[in-house]
Formats: sequence, C-alpha cells, structure tokens
Amino acid sequence: METILLSSAYLPPISFFTAINSGGDVLIEQYDNYCKQTYRNRCRIAASSGVLTLTVPVIKSSSPKQLMKDVRISDHGEWRRQHWNALESAYMNSPFFMYYQDDFHPFYEKKYEFLIDLNTELTLRIMELAGIKKNIRLTESYCKKDENLLDFRHMVNPGTNEPENCRPYWQVFKQKNGFIGNLSAIDLLFNMGPEFPLNL
Repeated sequence: METILLSSAYLPPISFFTAINSGGDVLIEQYDNYCKQTYRNRCRIAASSGVLTLTVPVIKSSSPKQLMKDVRISDHGEWRRQHWNALESAYMNSPFFMYYQDDFHPFYEKKYEFLIDLNTELTLRIMELAGIKKNIRLTESYCKKDENLLDFRHMVNPGTNEPENCRPYWQVFKQKNGFIGNLSAIDLLFNMGPEFPLNL
C-alpha cells in the first residue's frame, strides 16, 4: 500500500484519519513552511452555539519563513486551560467523554515546547484509541512529489478538505445546530467511541 503524506495538525479533522485509513504507513511533514490559519495549530469542535475554533498560540518567528518543526508554542492567554474547559463544556454530555477524558487531559497539563510534538502525540493517541494501527513517522527532509506517496498535505487548510459525502453520526448538539461534518476527530471519538473507525 502507498505511504500517506500529511502535514502536522492539532487535533486533526476526521478527513485526516480517513486519509490515514486509505493507505499504508504514514509520514508527517515537518519540513514544510508553517502557515497561519491552518489546522497546524487549530481545530474545530461542535459547541452549543455551533462550530468553535480552538487555536494554539505560537511564538512569532523573527524570519518571514519558519519550518513547522521549529514552531514553538506560546503560553499566552492560558490557552491550555481554555481549550480543556471548552472540550469539557462541548462534550461533557457526549456518550464517551468520561471514558476518554483521562487520555486527553494530560496533554493540557504538560508544557510542550514545540507544536510538532504536541500535534504528533495527540494524533498517535487518537489513532491508538480508535484502533488505527499504522506506522507513523516524521519526515527527515522536505518531501517532493513522489509517485510512491499519496500526498494529502493540502488537507491542513480549513475549507479545502470538506468531504463531499461526510457520513453523519450522532452529535451532542445535532438537534439544535444540525449535523456538522469534518470536525476534529475527537468529536467523532467522544460521540461514537469504539464505533469511530466505522465512520471514516
């Protein structure tokens, strides 16, 4: 099976894991240029008022371009506490939040220096809990176009990776807001638990 190539993402969207499921081993690009307003440092969850975007603040680079592997996390605004409070508020009434909360809460107590490390460890945790067994590693240099790779790096851009046929599933605020597709995969995990892979 072909190797899947993805950009790093914070609590990646469901389509990210659909891509992982479509091939063999997984490569996470860490030598691409960091871009603002992408899933590299943000995710989307379903709150009572609709879609809520959670953003990890990063330290601004002194140079115009910065490699993803070098992006450092800022402690600005107590973002860890805010993110965890938002997750609790959004998913406390979901079927599996209580079951999985201890798997995620430590990520919001630990101070990560680099964004790539936080993203990678969260991705691995989601894969583990969802039963997705794939070998995953970071790139050792920038990956150019290769016929042996399925390149899904474009999927880190919100608005460009919405699946045409996103399979609906139960959501806490579905009756109020309607079904919202391609949120962070934790939305699917907290709402569907062990059935997570069946919705990819």
